Amino acid sequence: MAKGNKPVDQEFVETVVRALVRYPEEVEVVRTVNEMGVLLTIKVNPQDTGLVIGKKGRTINAIRELAIKVGYRNRARISIQVAEEQS
Repeated sequence: MAKGNKPVDQEFVETVVRALVRYPEEVEVVRTVNEMGVLLTIKVNPQDTGLVIGKKGRTINAIRELAIKVGYRNRARISIQVAEEQS
């Protein structure tokens, strides 16, 4: 567990995403555990979604790769998705 009683993987993704966006106070990473592993859902301000995804998905793919490495060190299978804003 990381400081603040959040798992290391969740804390890591939150920190990285907050550094990328215009509205860091609105970043929320929801962690769900099931039989498939750990799912981290990133929720951001709708204006920041493009920054998190990046051109051709490069930014989110880089975040995924790093999170997988963090999960591997903690024996967890990590998946990441960006929450779509409901209008």
